[in-house]
Amino acid sequence: MPDRIASKSGPTIGIIMLDTRFPRILGDIGNPATWDFPTLYEIVDGASPERVVTRGAPGLLRPFIDAARKLEQQGAQAIVSTCGFLTLQQAALAEAVSVPVVTSSLFQVPMVARTCGPDGRVGILTIEPKSLTRAHLGAAGVAPDTPIGGTDPQSHFNRVILGNLPELDVEQARRDNVDAAKKLVEADSQIAAIVLECTNMAPYASDISAAVDRPVWSMNTAVNALAASLPPL
Repeated sequence: MPDRIASKSGPTIGIIMLDTRFPRILGDIGNPATWDFPTLYEIVDGASPERVVTRGAPGLLRPFIDAARKLEQQGAQAIVSTCGFLTLQQAALAEAVSVPVVTSSLFQVPMVARTCGPDGRVGILTIEPKSLTRAHLGAAGVAPDTPIGGTDPQSHFNRVILGNLPELDVEQARRDNVDAAKKLVEADSQIAAIVLECTNMAPYASDISAAVDRPVWSMNTAVNALAASLPPL
């Protein structure tokens, strides 16, 4: 993967990458072609999906900080990450650099909740519900009673992403995500919008939205909003 896509105009966004080998398809935060602006990437060695998502990223705070500082030194005007579970590292990363930092799509949840009206609520779709703790939610300002659904632990999508496998059946992964979203809204009819925790769900956001007939927010909506907010150089 190139460190920088320099042929595009607009603000430069630095992206802290987990150490992965699964395909970064179009629409994935880790695919430079997803973005209309320049991007910089910094991979954190040893930050596997399993280590970060299911084990809480032990021993990785310093490497994440080093990655953020390197991206800033290379010219990033803002920094984001490729894993929604990094809400726990948000404060430390924001303190370590002088540019805006958004580590997770979950920071959108309080805003989206206010779009749902008095009888609606926002739901979260994650790759690993049992690992998304109150601490993760609290760090993003998310109410602890927010409905949470997840893709099937035995699904192709989960096996590839959490297992860090090199091949992805995109259509099967799409079905896995759509099925999970349908179950989420079937379980709670008050859900009026969905926020996708997992950045790797973003390529399927439009399919999910069409299937459940609700707005769907992802890390891509957060990154695009962040880029749009930055002053021109």
